[in-house]
Amino acid sequence: MSETVATFPPSRQTYIKEHIMLAALGSVLLTGLLLALGNPHLWVGVVGSALAIALRGGYAMKEQLGMVWALTESQLVAPDGRKIPLAEIETARHLFSALQVITRTGEKHLIKYQPDPASGAALILQTRDAALSRS
Repeated sequence: MSETVATFPPSRQTYIKEHIMLAALGSVLLTGLLLALGNPHLWVGVVGSALAIALRGGYAMKEQLGMVWALTESQLVAPDGRKIPLAEIETARHLFSALQVITRTGEKHLIKYQPDPASGAALILQTRDAALSRS
C-alpha cells in the first residue's frame, strides 16, 4: 500500500459560507419570481428561501462533512473506497469551493467544500506527474 500524501476533508466554514450564498441567491430569485407574478407578499421569497436552504444544509451537514478523500502516491481514494489510479487522471481543477477531478475516460468526481480547491488540484496534478515519471 502506498503512503498517503494528503487528505481532503471538507471545511465546515466553507460548507456554511456556501449555504449562506445559496440562501442569498435563492432569496433574490424567489423574490423576483413573486414580483413578476404580482404577489404582494415579497417577504415570503426571502423567508422561504432562507428556511429551505437552512433546513437542507442542517440535514445534510453531517454526511457531507464526513466525506474525506485521500491522495496516495499512486491513487486517489474516494470516501466510499473507490480508487482512481493517478495515471487515469486527465486533469484536476477548482470549481467554486469544489475540486473537480476528470479521468481520461471522462468520469468527473467532485471533492466538495474545500477551503483552497486550487492548491488541492495542483497537489493532485503534481502527485500524478511524479507517479508517471517514476513508472
